[in-house]
Formats: sequence, structure tokens, C-alpha cells
Amino acid sequence: MADDVRGSRRARDRDGSDDRQLVDPSGQIIRSGAIDPATGRPYNRRATDRVLPRWAIPAIFFFWAGFLLTFVARHVFSRLSNLLVLLLVSIFLTLAIEPGVNRLATRGWRRGTATSLILFGVLGVFLLFVIAIGTLVGTQIAELLEESDRYITDTVDWINSTFGTEIDAEEVIFEFEDPDGAVQQFIQSQGDEAVRLSLTAVGVIFQGLSVMLFTYSLVADGPRLRRAICSRLRPVRQQQVLNAWEIAITKTGGYLYSRALLALLSALSHWVVFQSLGTPAPVALALWVGLISQFLPVVGTYLAGILPIVVTLLDSPLNAGIILGFIVIYQQIENYFFAPRITARTMELHPAVAFGAALGGASLLGAIGAILALPGAAMAQAIVSNWGERYDVVDSDLTNVPTRKARRSAAHPSASAGHESADGPSAGDAAGATRSPDAGGGHTSGQAGDG
Repeated sequence: MADDVRGSRRARDRDGSDDRQLVDPSGQIIRSGAIDPATGRPYNRRATDRVLPRWAIPAIFFFWAGFLLTFVARHVFSRLSNLLVLLLVSIFLTLAIEPGVNRLATRGWRRGTATSLILFGVLGVFLLFVIAIGTLVGTQIAELLEESDRYITDTVDWINSTFGTEIDAEEVIFEFEDPDGAVQQFIQSQGDEAVRLSLTAVGVIFQGLSVMLFTYSLVADGPRLRRAICSRLRPVRQQQVLNAWEIAITKTGGYLYSRALLALLSALSHWVVFQSLGTPAPVALALWVGLISQFLPVVGTYLAGILPIVVTLLDSPLNAGIILGFIVIYQQIENYFFAPRITARTMELHPAVAFGAALGGASLLGAIGAILALPGAAMAQAIVSNWGERYDVVDSDLTNVPTRKARRSAAHPSASAGHESADGPSAGDAAGATRSPDAGGGHTSGQAGDG
């Protein structure tokens, strides 16, 4: 019986007969026994069946495999994002302190000892800054609460005399001191934030210790790490990697050291002014202005100046105006006198590049990203500037960049002509026509000076 059934199925397959309906490629139903007009033979069921393409199953498999791998990668990245940020901070701190460690190592210091000394020095400066600012904020809040009546009365009197209003200071004081008022309710609600702030402080301390541990390992074992990486590369690649590494160390470290020196000069200058005006907590305010003004590009100086102006404004509007004027004047002195001389041998970023890098870093990693974006942009600019071949630029009004000497000569043509006739062409002009071997990728010394 079974053999008869199989034989009848093979016969139906052979002559194209089947109980199921046949469908041609256009979708039309073919009656049993119909003749194909193209061949003159009965339709074959297998020839008219819609067969799944051979690539469909692998494509479906790779699609779902890629989807699952992407989901797993996003999950792992979200879990390890904090660790990756700590490693990124450690790498930039490594590039910043390695020049100092290398100098101490050339003088006979052990790399581990030199690294520990510099790391603890950086930690000490950071703790001094945090303690100073914390003490300033706490002192100002306590003073504001203790002498709230006087501050409210002075503020209301100034508003009434300036804008012609008739606000009653006693009513404002009563509203401020009312236990059921909005101000006191807000102050009491902030007491619940103490626990959260304590936990946050513990987390920050743990992250700081982690960064110090990673940084110590990367700097102290820097030569071993570089040998391990270069051992996997060909000699040509090894030289390229080491050159890029050296550029990153030199430019990043130099940029951060120049910023730190400018911050020190700014802090000392503002401390003298704050101390002479009798501003509360002059050391803390000077450190605040010095650090914030140098590590936040373009707008850092003015953002840092808000705090001392507000603190001084509560006591003396005249002193606040003096501080504002000094901040503006010092910014110009720094831009045209201090910064060009200090950053002459380090990587100086264009203000637009620095501002854009800070915005991009802040959008990616917040405040840490805004700070790390500056040395990151400096390192990227240094690597790109030494990559590829450079050529002489054709003379054109669109590419003409006048130097200081050219501007001075244009302003005093008679003095410039007399000097040139007496001494002949300047050395800089003669050097501009020759190619400097130190200018990477075909720079000329004249181009380097213009840059």
C-alpha cells in the first residue's frame, strides 16, 4: 500500500498533476492539466512554486545577530561608561605629568618616586582649591543668614531709591523669617540633601583614588608599556607610534603647564587687588579666578569674575566696580603680554577652536569633558600639524598674513628703509627663502613665524 502511494505521488509530480492549485509567476491560478504555451508541456508544480531566495536565510541570521550584538555592546558600554571616563582622565593626566617625571628620571630619580611626588603635588593643589572654595561658600552663607536683616534692608533701600518703588523692608524681613514662609521651607528642605551630598563626596573620593592609581601605573611603567606595544609592530610603525606618543606628551604637557603658570599669575594679581580692597576670603577668590579663567576658554575669565563681584557687591558696590574693571584690564594684559610669551613654545589653541572643543566635550562628558577637551584639541592639532607633506603657498591677497615687522614697517616706512639700507636684508627675510629642516613636512621658517 505504501509503495502504491509513493508511486502515485511520483507519477503526479512527473506529469504535473496535483491536488493543490498551481500558480504561475504572475499570480494566476493554473488548472490541473493546463499546457504551458511557451514549451507546449504540462505545467510542473515544482517549476511554479515560489522558492525562497538562497541569500534570505543568511541575511535574516546576520540581521538578528547584528541586532543582538549591538544591544549587548550598548549594555556593556553603559555599564562601563564610568570606568572609561576614569581611564580617559587618567590618560590625559599621564600625558600632563610625564614630562616632569622624565626630567626627574634623567636626574637620577626613580620613575615611581618621581610620579608619586608630582601626583601628590597635584592632589595637594586640588585639595587646597576645594577647601578654600568650600570655606568661602560656607562662610558667605553663614554670614548671609546671620545678617539677613541688614542685607534685606540695604537691598530694599537701594531698589526704592533707584527705581522709585515703595517696598516695605519690614514686610520683606517678616516674610523671610516666617517659619511657614517659602524661604524657610526651602532652607529646611535642603537639610535632607546632606546625606546625598555625603554619598556623592565619598564617590568622588573613590573615583579620584582610582584615577591616581591608573595614572601612577601608566606613568611609572610608561617605558614598559611602550615596549609592549611596539613589540607587536613593524619598525616603521614603531617609529610612527613613538613620534605620535612624543608629540602627545610634549604638547599636552606643555599646554597644561602653560595654563597652570598663567593661572598662578592670574591668582597672584587678583589676590593683590582683593587684599587691598578688603574683599572677604581673598585667597579663595583669587584661586577661583585663576583656575576657572584659564581652563574655561574665552568666557572663563568673565564667568570666574562673577563670584568675587557678587561677594564684594554685598558690602561695597564701588569695590565691585573696581574689581570688574581690573578683571577686564588684566584680561587684555594677559592676552597681549603674558600669554604670547608663556605659550611661545607650547601649543596655543585658537579661541574658536578652544571654545568649540569645550562645548563638544561638555555635551559628551559634562564638566570633565569641557576640561579634557582643551588638551585633547591641543594634542590633535599637534598630530595633524605634523602629518603629511607641506608645500609653499602661492602669493595671493587671500593668503597674505602680515607679520608684526611688516605692520611696523608700514607704520614707519622711513625708519624701515633706513634700517634696511644700513644693515642689508634681515636674517628673517633670508631665512624665509630657505626650507627649514625642523619644520615638519616641508614648513618654511617664514611660514612657521607667520603661524
